Amino acid sequence: MMEALPKAPDVDEKSPESKDLLPSQTASSLCISSRSESVWTTAPRSKWEIYRKPIITMSVGGAILLFGVVITCLAYTLNLVEKYLTALKMIGPAFLSLGLMMLVCGLVWVPIIKKKQKQRQKSMFFQSLKSFFLNR
Repeated sequence: MMEALPKAPDVDEKSPESKDLLPSQTASSLCISSRSESVWTTAPRSKWEIYRKPIITMSVGGAILLFGVVITCLAYTLNLVEKYLTALKMIGPAFLSLGLMMLVCGLVWVPIIKKKQKQRQKSMFFQSLKSFFLNR
């Protein structure tokens, strides 16, 4: 018996390559669908909502850094089997560097958010000023 040939894709079926392509979007739909905050949103946000992510990042980074300090100190003060000692001496500095990196990222994130808030306030001010003069 002959093998069935694969059928040609229908017009309705889309190839995997076409699924990867994004449909064209206008600038307004891109602004709406973006995850960043829009200049046009007027809902006031609390300080916790604004600074929640950097605070969590700094807290987790500080905890990991502290854990790395403890592990590194234990590695150099305890008399353990050579196999465990080598593992602690590698893991401790890894946690130190990871914790320090997260702590610094959180600390740098805060001034970026403050600058973004100032720019948003200026933008809203100029937008209201523009609408005041155009509506006259």
